[in-house]
Amino acid sequence: MKKKNLRVRLKKPTKKQVVIAVAVLAVAVGALRFFGGGKETADQTAKPQQTAQVKRQDIISTLSASGSLEAKDSYSVTSLVEGEVLTADFEEGDQVTEGQVLYQIDRSSMESQLTSASNGLERAKDSYADALADYQEAQSLFSGNTYKSTRTGYIKNLYIQAGDRVGGQTTVADIYDDRVMKLKVPFLAGDAAAIAPGTPCAITLTDTGEMLTGTVTSVSNMDETITGGRIVRYVHVEAANPGGLTTAHTAVVTVGDLTCSEEGSFEPSVETTMSAEDLDGSVEIEALLVAEGDYVTAGTPLFQMTAKSADKLMRNYENSLNSAEQQLENAENSIESTQDKYDNYTITAPISGQVITKNVNAGETISRDGNSEATLAVIYDLSALTFEMSIDEMDIKSVEVGQKVEVAADAFEGETFTGTVTNVSINGSYSNGVTNYPVTVTLDDAGELIPGMNVTGTILLDEARGVLAVPADSLMRGDRVYIKDAAAAEEPGVPAGFRAVEVETGLISDEFVEIVSGLSEGDEVYVDEASKKNAAPVLMGPPTPPGGGPGGGPGGGPRR
Repeated sequence: MKKKNLRVRLKKPTKKQVVIAVAVLAVAVGALRFFGGGKETADQTAKPQQTAQVKRQDIISTLSASGSLEAKDSYSVTSLVEGEVLTADFEEGDQVTEGQVLYQIDRSSMESQLTSASNGLERAKDSYADALADYQEAQSLFSGNTYKSTRTGYIKNLYIQAGDRVGGQTTVADIYDDRVMKLKVPFLAGDAAAIAPGTPCAITLTDTGEMLTGTVTSVSNMDETITGGRIVRYVHVEAANPGGLTTAHTAVVTVGDLTCSEEGSFEPSVETTMSAEDLDGSVEIEALLVAEGDYVTAGTPLFQMTAKSADKLMRNYENSLNSAEQQLENAENSIESTQDKYDNYTITAPISGQVITKNVNAGETISRDGNSEATLAVIYDLSALTFEMSIDEMDIKSVEVGQKVEVAADAFEGETFTGTVTNVSINGSYSNGVTNYPVTVTLDDAGELIPGMNVTGTILLDEARGVLAVPADSLMRGDRVYIKDAAAAEEPGVPAGFRAVEVETGLISDEFVEIVSGLSEGDEVYVDEASKKNAAPVLMGPPTPPGGGPGGGPGGGPRR
């Protein structure tokens, strides 16, 4: 077994005590000289010495300290807001669960703020989505530092050249495509209602009588009046240009057995002006990539931008996206902050437990005085009780989480309870030259104990069962024990009839010392009774054997 060290503080005699001791000694010496000439009397020689037998027993090492019971957890319910209490559906003594609504405070003043913040968040989300879409589209449109066509058709007129600066309002080109021609003609409203988009039709040129095949693309739902008071609806058709058709030609359209009320004029399928409307800023043209008469489709590169202007253009989109992202973040923070304030009007139980006090009821008004918070209610978690033991710095190293504790309560004399060390704090407090550390003990079963009761806890540090042991007062300095031996030669400082033996010790308690080796069961050892009188005004050693010195090993006194 590992040898364990023992620390004991000896009570030092005061100056007054030392003076008394010297005086008593002087009187004793004078009396001896007067009555016995300095020789021992028969009574002194015959005075018996205290001894004990080495025997097997159980040794238990403990630490004890007192404290006051507390609930496992406690919470004072307060309010961060002011207002009238609408509901408070609980009473003192009730069991509540964590998250249970305790107080509902009037929050009507917050409704509009929450709605406004919610609407602001939706707008910010839309703005961010638009900015993100614009940025992604710009990455596609202006990839390779080129500006691309947004229309499909032939470039009839080109209005830009290298070196020009192009912005969102700049006209780039006229786009024209007459490979497919369109025609808009009126049908009687009743006839038009029977025509569906996608229906084939016959187109007859009025000047030549030539017939073309076309397709109905759309039918208007609006009635209009033309010459003769006829109620008509316009039908739109288109046909492939066989070559030679121009806007100067007119034609009549027949759908099945229905014929239009008037002829219509041909128009090209595409005839539009293209501007750089998708540019967010202006760029400089480094080189044209198309010419008049070229056929382009949506996405065809029209010109190369200078690198500097292209970078600046993309930064504009990035800045717009970053700004929208910041606005979205602000809106999210605003709704979160407003929602938190709104939620503060509903006060819930922070822990599960029993309501100990209830200070505010429904119908009352909560007001805040500066930064102070009034306590609305107090909740105790009585699922377990705890108390703190204050442990000396010399003993704290022996205490560990998980050690069992025997608990005695002043209010339940004769009963014992069990607990467990659940925390050993290193945040000590210094007082009168000693540092003490708080050790938390949690009761395994509190029984009828309640918070506030005074208890004493005893921590079981170690135990040894059925080991050889001697009284603690038998152990002298230097791990020596005086064993009875009538044949022993006299030794300085060793009582007559005893000899000193070095021993190996194990567990040491306040009363007993475990002997690992050096003694045998049944050996009779010397017990230093003087050690029990350390606190007395006069410190007396053991009887002086003939020819011997005072009891104790070298240095004097028993090992403490």
